[in-house]
Amino acid sequence: MTDHAFDRAPETDPAPVTDSAPTTPSGPFDPPGVTWQGVSSRLITARLLTVGIFLLVPAVLGAVFALVFSLVWLWAVPAVMLLIGVWCVVVVPRQVRAIGYAERDDDLLIRKGVMFRSLVVVPYGRMQYVDVQAGPLARRFRIAQVQLHTASPATDASIDGLEPAEAERLRDRLASRGEARLAGL
Repeated sequence: MTDHAFDRAPETDPAPVTDSAPTTPSGPFDPPGVTWQGVSSRLITARLLTVGIFLLVPAVLGAVFALVFSLVWLWAVPAVMLLIGVWCVVVVPRQVRAIGYAERDDDLLIRKGVMFRSLVVVPYGRMQYVDVQAGPLARRFRIAQVQLHTASPATDASIDGLEPAEAERLRDRLASRGEARLAGL
């Protein structure tokens, strides 16, 4: 098994993620000469907290009903919720480390996924507008999401887990590059 940058933890927060692959592309998800930027590791904590909240409710309800009604089979609900929680603790950090983006001269690359990988290429000229969003939990963990909107809703893309300053910088840079490319059409 080869060692890819998305399998390693970032050294700093956020970290540029560089591939140690040869100069020739090793597949559709590893373009040559691309330096990937990673997202904040605080996204791991935010996602695990969200999963924990949603798993805790059915686990507690299952345990309460099992105790109140003396139904042994209802203990399966907390057990399943615990297994799902353990699975998420293993999977979520790998998923977050797999998120990366790269700004090139004519387009923005966004990659996600470990098992089901995706690489989205958004040409700057196709961007209509760029949003920065942060809900209460994201603000608590000092992260934000950049949402790119294009002419086709199917090609919209987002980068979650960015530092607020980086999200602002990326929004402004993408908007200006999009205007410059659109003006040339």
